[in-house]
Amino acid sequence: MAAPAATSRPRTTVAAEDYLEKIEQLISRKGYARVVDIATELKISQASVTAMVQRLDGEGFVKYEKYRGMVLTSSGLEVARRIAHRHALLTDFLRAIGVTDEKVIYDDVEGMEHHISPESFKAIEALTRYLEKTPSVIAKAAAAKAAK
Repeated sequence: MAAPAATSRPRTTVAAEDYLEKIEQLISRKGYARVVDIATELKISQASVTAMVQRLDGEGFVKYEKYRGMVLTSSGLEVARRIAHRHALLTDFLRAIGVTDEKVIYDDVEGMEHHISPESFKAIEALTRYLEKTPSVIAKAAAAKAAK
């Protein structure tokens, strides 16, 4: 059996993806991202953030200058946007199927967004778009759920 074809996407860990997503969010919201901001938002130590940011810099995902902050490289931005898209789509999906508790949605999405296969993600994306276009399907499902 042949080995799977390599993809052009950069390989990242769950932690790296969380950092890149947070850096992109901070830059979008504040115009910059600093170690202290990331540490505050992720509720971890500045030393841990510094170590990861230095690693991300070494891997080419960010350009980091000590005491000044960082910017995402094109590779880092690609990963951050991919994770943000997964996060938004999975959130939309859970809402579309009737999950209403925002904490449950957030916690579930955080657990799923890094571990879902591309095949499953594409299927969920297609189903979510279908459900958004056909609200009668959701209404029938909600009625069936209520009848139980």
